[in-house]
Amino acid sequence: MFRILDRYIFREVAQTWLAVTGVLLAILLTNQFAHVLGEVAKGSLPKDAVFKLIALTGLQYLTLVVPIGLFLAIMLALGRLYQDSEMPAMMACRVGPRGIYRPLLWLILPLALGVGWLAMDIGPKALTAVDRIGAAAQRQADLASIEPGRFTAGSDGTVIYAERVIGPGAVENVFLQRQTESGGVEVVIAERGEQVESEDADTRFFVLYNGRRYEGLPGTTDFRVMEFAEHGIPYRLPNISEPDERTRAMSTRDLMKSRSSDKVAELQWRISVPLTTLILGILAVPLSRSQPRQGRYARLAVGLLVFIIYFNLLSAGKAWVEQETVPTAVGLWWVHGLMLGLALVLLAYQNGIHRRIFSFRRS
Repeated sequence: MFRILDRYIFREVAQTWLAVTGVLLAILLTNQFAHVLGEVAKGSLPKDAVFKLIALTGLQYLTLVVPIGLFLAIMLALGRLYQDSEMPAMMACRVGPRGIYRPLLWLILPLALGVGWLAMDIGPKALTAVDRIGAAAQRQADLASIEPGRFTAGSDGTVIYAERVIGPGAVENVFLQRQTESGGVEVVIAERGEQVESEDADTRFFVLYNGRRYEGLPGTTDFRVMEFAEHGIPYRLPNISEPDERTRAMSTRDLMKSRSSDKVAELQWRISVPLTTLILGILAVPLSRSQPRQGRYARLAVGLLVFIIYFNLLSAGKAWVEQETVPTAVGLWWVHGLMLGLALVLLAYQNGIHRRIFSFRRS
């Protein structure tokens, strides 16, 4: 059962975690929202997919926001207790690290399990869903996605330029260049162009009116020039049923079956997310310790520096595993061991265990 002191510490940290996590998530999602709106404005994404994309992206952001939010929340909450001399009063009543960690574990453990579930299962599925939304948007894209006065390159290497967009799927003063099957180049200039549906659901036509077509092999004089009143160019739509082979989007079960270095690195990265949450929760307690007059944010800069070092070491370790510079057996575990060792050393130093060890040896 929770004691009064346990409930007090738990409430302080939990409320701070909700506030910090909410602010960090709002900042990241605001930036993503602006990016998605820009894609919608260009016609690259459908309007009805905006909030779904934001929600799926938010699920992926949580794997980063939850650990750093918990770390900062513990440091801020305990820092306030040190500033108000509440923590020294608790210590005077024989409340040691065990009494502090006991209520914190009721928050740290559920968050570690939840973020582990996100990293192992929900995150890859969300990434796959985002990719499928992008592929579906490419199938629905029309000439309205072309920005007037700018060259636009298609997925098949076709380059299109239009001076004006006069309506949905209709442009004026069009320039088009693409590679032919024989290895030559085809250049088309037309007064107007529009997108036309075909009987095949996977094929559309780009119909050009009142123009001229140049076709030949660069570096030679063998060119054909043809004037036309109407010229239709078929193009295939991307297939959204193709499976996503990206490592980040693979299921955890498939990663566990592979011995490839990049897939092992991705698996260890996903396992590292809940481990990082646990270790940061443990590390935040000794890092938050400060003198009463130092202020609530006195140790926050040190904590942020430790988090940046931790995250960068994990990123570097993942890259080294992918490049086979570090054996997969070592993987990312040395980073967690290093940070856990740092937390234990700080706890031992702050609680005077080293003095007791040395005094025991002298006696």
